[in-house]
Amino acid sequence: MKELQYLNKYLRKYQVKLLTGVIITVIARIFSLFAPRLVGDSLTTIENYIVDQDLTLEAVKMILLQNIAIIIGTALLSGFFTFLMRQTIINVSRYIEFDLKNEIYEHYQRLTQRFYKNNRTGDLMSRISEDVSKVRMYFGPAIMYSINTIALFVIVIAYMFSIAPELAMYTIIPLPLLSFIIYKLNSVIHQRSTLVQEVLAKLSTFTQESFSGISIIKSYVLQPKMASEFGILTEESKDKNMSLVRIQAWFFPLMILLIGVSNLIVIFVGGNQYIQGQIEIGVLGEFIIYVNMLTWPVAVVGWVTSIVQQAEASQKRINRFLQERPDIVDGEGAPTITDYTISFEAVSLRYPETNIQALDTVSFTLNPGEKLGIVGAVGSGKSSLFDALSRLYDVSEGTIRIGGIPLQQFRLEELRKLIGIVPQNPFLFSDTLANNIRFGKQEATQEEIENAAQMANVHQNIIDFSDGYDTLLGERGVTLSGGQIQRVSIARALIKNPEILLLDDCLSAVDTDTEENILNNLKQIRAEKTTLIVSHRLTSVLDADHIIVLDQGKIVEEGSHQSLLKSKGYYFDLFQKQQTENA
Repeated sequence: MKELQYLNKYLRKYQVKLLTGVIITVIARIFSLFAPRLVGDSLTTIENYIVDQDLTLEAVKMILLQNIAIIIGTALLSGFFTFLMRQTIINVSRYIEFDLKNEIYEHYQRLTQRFYKNNRTGDLMSRISEDVSKVRMYFGPAIMYSINTIALFVIVIAYMFSIAPELAMYTIIPLPLLSFIIYKLNSVIHQRSTLVQEVLAKLSTFTQESFSGISIIKSYVLQPKMASEFGILTEESKDKNMSLVRIQAWFFPLMILLIGVSNLIVIFVGGNQYIQGQIEIGVLGEFIIYVNMLTWPVAVVGWVTSIVQQAEASQKRINRFLQERPDIVDGEGAPTITDYTISFEAVSLRYPETNIQALDTVSFTLNPGEKLGIVGAVGSGKSSLFDALSRLYDVSEGTIRIGGIPLQQFRLEELRKLIGIVPQNPFLFSDTLANNIRFGKQEATQEEIENAAQMANVHQNIIDFSDGYDTLLGERGVTLSGGQIQRVSIARALIKNPEILLLDDCLSAVDTDTEENILNNLKQIRAEKTTLIVSHRLTSVLDADHIIVLDQGKIVEEGSHQSLLKSKGYYFDLFQKQQTENA
């Protein structure tokens, strides 16, 4: 249970509730012991009446009725406390499930781009859903039945030894054998539980990707191929689960067999002792009931062991992610700034997962309120420059400053509040159009949302929908066109009104007239604030205060539109080519 030790903090957090559950469990078990004792007393009473005639029939009836009444009363009390036990301990397991899911989710939020590039979405989902559910079973049923079993064993066996030590000794002979069997099966269950969870993660990943890429699958008629691959995965999942179930299936038959052996021992040894006059008939009856009372707790040991092993395997997978440390960490905090000058000082960036040199000694300065255009071929480092500025990746060499303060000094939340970004591949959530725009400013009014949509030239498209701004989007915004997705994303960034706006080739899917309208709106509303725009269309950067041309991560040209045309380099050639295409 080494991996499960991580969860001890939750046991400490809810220790009062758990301790209350333990006390309630003990009380419930104490009340459950009244029935066997009273049954034994009733048998002894009947024997005395038949053999010795010491009691009258009326007295026997009175004793039996009294015993029946107490048995019913204690059974009701035992049931009531058992109900409280379940309410206490099972509820704690739900609280811990809630806390653990939140902890994992918050940790996912802190992890950086490298982590998400190296791990599949389906695997992440599997760990926060399936694995956490397995762990919850450890905190709920496993703990509850373990406490119940221990309490019952201690109370019942202690009482059995108090009334008939020799018979009790014979009765518990099968228990060491039970412990040995559990010990041997534990390791196998642990190994096979780990394999089951791993193949489940693979299955989740495959299905998640299939659903996300369903349009591609259909357009390339890949349904038979995907169905075949899915069949292979499900067959593997079935085999791993069957392998685990075969081991788990040994528990209950073995438990029942051992309890049956205990019953035979009680009847044989206890019967001989009764014949020899060493015990009363009531004691023999009590022992038979006690042994059968132990049937479920003993049988449940195997089930609990299986739950614990599966929880251990799942928690091991969860811990592997929780032990991941984010590459990007908060700075100590920057003083309040009013100067938003951006400066890149010999900045280089190498992506650790691919070892690709994305930026190579890039240097420039951008004053507040200026517009910077960034152009270059595919893979030249344009988007990487934005990654570095928003600290999605830390630079390998050099320094980036805002207002003279290095980025590493800012807290991440503090830095990213200054920045609004529209990525090259914008993402919309399965929510209303209004809420997708409101992500940029949580407290935005409807009027602000509509103003932002107008600035992004998407307002008219939205009001043409039957539900307008309340239109619910499909996953990733699939119900919108590419151009509409880009413009909604622009509206989301504009409603934030950030000091620094990063536009990463976000007008590629709109026509030239729409692009011109959006650029004119940006020029008006962002006259006093800084904008950086990456674009393959030079029309998007013509009015930029400064333009840089990137090639293999280096700045190979820079200047204004006119000065770059005069230099007749890459920028000039690209401009001539686009002019010809548009003619």
